[in-house]
Amino acid sequence: MDYKKTNAPMTTVTRDVDKIGDVTGNVYEALSVVAKRADQIGLEIKDELNSKLEEFASSSDNLEEIFENREQIEISKFYERLPKPTALALEEFSNGETYYRNPAKEAQEED
Repeated sequence: MDYKKTNAPMTTVTRDVDKIGDVTGNVYEALSVVAKRADQIGLEIKDELNSKLEEFASSSDNLEEIFENREQIEISKFYERLPKPTALALEEFSNGETYYRNPAKEAQEED
């Protein structure tokens, strides 16, 4: 997913818990799915940011030489302005873009 073009809110939004739970039939299961997806999104964003910031890493560990790089600052500011991973995961879940399954339920249905 392209997180830069998402419609997820940048600030806190009050959600109707019943609507979230209606998707899976269980509020706790739905929130567990959203939490796991938020962890995945957070790791993807972190890896992407770290790979972009590696270009600016210096090989010397000299405290006297600290360089201020405008590009590095702009990249960092961009990632700080992105919606939080939880907001992105809730947006995906509410739009039906999240795939999930419960192996325990599948085993019960087979029996």
